[in-house]
Amino acid sequence: MNEENKNQGEVVELEEEIKTQNDGIQISNDVVAVISGVAVSEVPGVAGMAGGFAGGITEVLSGKKNLAKGIKVEVIETQAKIDVNIIVEYGSRIPDIAFEIQNRVKKAVESMTGLNVEEVNVHVQGVNTDTAKTENKQEEASEDTANEE
Repeated sequence: MNEENKNQGEVVELEEEIKTQNDGIQISNDVVAVISGVAVSEVPGVAGMAGGFAGGITEVLSGKKNLAKGIKVEVIETQAKIDVNIIVEYGSRIPDIAFEIQNRVKKAVESMTGLNVEEVNVHVQGVNTDTAKTENKQEEASEDTANEE
């Protein structure tokens, strides 16, 4: 019995030790947003991020791509809530893309920061139809050459 109590006491001490190590670390919302942005950019079917007017101006003036564009992060203690605003490629299946974004963002943020991601909300702000237009132009061009012959 005494040995069991000692083992249980050691486990409790380790848990307390782990908790106290994270007390002094504070991770900025911007850091979580950049991590999320990188994870989202790796998902196939995402044409881009839908950011506000200010984010677009920042990109133009600085000449750098804003990896946190279109992402809103709220961190309270060890909990994180993330909103992602995206533009999808035409023809992509939106529920699959949203599910993949949720999984990748949650995994990336939790593994890099140690925060517990409560929510990843995906907001589809638009559809990139440039691919559909180029396909239509190619079809029209092939029809025109067929008609000329």
